[in-house]
Amino acid sequence: MNIFNKALVTVLPIFPKSFISLFSRRYIAGETLAEAIEVTEQLNRQNMRTTIDVLGENITRLEEAQAMKQICLQVLDAIDEHKLNANLSIKLTQLGLKLNKQVCLENVRELVERARDYRNFVRIDMEDSTCTDDTIDIYLQLHATYDNVGTVIQAYLKRSVDDVRMLIAKGANLRICKGIYDESPKIAYKNRNVIRNNFMQLVKLMLDADCYVGIATHDPTLIARSYQYIHEKQIDKSRYEFQMLLGVSEDLRKQIINDGHKLRVYVPFGEQWYPYSMRRLKENPRIAGYILKNLFQKG
Repeated sequence: MNIFNKALVTVLPIFPKSFISLFSRRYIAGETLAEAIEVTEQLNRQNMRTTIDVLGENITRLEEAQAMKQICLQVLDAIDEHKLNANLSIKLTQLGLKLNKQVCLENVRELVERARDYRNFVRIDMEDSTCTDDTIDIYLQLHATYDNVGTVIQAYLKRSVDDVRMLIAKGANLRICKGIYDESPKIAYKNRNVIRNNFMQLVKLMLDADCYVGIATHDPTLIARSYQYIHEKQIDKSRYEFQMLLGVSEDLRKQIINDGHKLRVYVPFGEQWYPYSMRRLKENPRIAGYILKNLFQKG
């Protein structure tokens, strides 16, 4: 079945979007902000905080960047209005990075300032390796003025230890994740255990430096190793949080909450759900096989 699932993922692009949408419902709050608010309220009632993400990336016109910025501002307004325990995650390519870096910077600055007015926070997601340098540069420009902004470092990139050491020296707030984009073996580790070890090295660097870190993983091994290090070093719970994707490892996230740790759930919404859904399917091909199997059983 494992071989079948992996083979299925390679042909997913030829499937109609209606098939992919069957899968995406698990991982996406919906197409509207109202649906993201509803999901966040449900999670808040379970003692989970969230980060809300407006789906969309790699725009082709600056007018689209302005429209996306307005939606992100609406998210921040809604979080404050509804008194949600949530912040905002953004992607720089949806705000104009590939078209005009300075325009992108000013768009993000406006979002960070709006979040600051609400005593909230903006997380700049990391995208593929073509964006890494610019993402770090924009983050550092904003971090020099604002303390309510953070970014993301991907453990599968070979450069990440050096990046984290540099960012630690500047007091960065980082989310550490494994990374999901398809990168060349020249710049990215491919071995699962090597990525795990690099992930833990990055988390330990952050904790040892007293920098706030989001430990973003669904890997029980990494969660257990993080628990062990936090216990050994007697790390205060105010210095970190665990982070997980909506619809993934729900029993594990409940266990993290029950163990007394903070947990944030990534809540994406929007009309541009297809690219995000395809990445999730490639990351977890078992789900594609499960859905297809159920479709045939029902038929």
